Amino acid sequence: MSNPEIYLYSSRFCPYCIMAKRLLDSKAVSYRELLVDGKPKLRQEMERKSGRHTVPQIWIGDTHVGGCDDLVALDNSGRLDSLLAS
Repeated sequence: MSNPEIYLYSSRFCPYCIMAKRLLDSKAVSYRELLVDGKPKLRQEMERKSGRHTVPQIWIGDTHVGGCDDLVALDNSGRLDSLLAS
């Protein structure tokens, strides 16, 4: 079984995006980063999918995790590793 695809809508200079990427990097998982900087259509797509306007917005497989705080909370609860392995 392969790991789920991870998508991360982000911005180059967003400190929360950087923290989220560091956490994912620490888990040694690959992810696809979608930079919304200067790309209003991509940002609109992110907002439509997530219902939120802030970055990062993270999906693991079909699960919308949310932002950096949500990702950290998943990790602190011990549920992030199982989601990454599903």
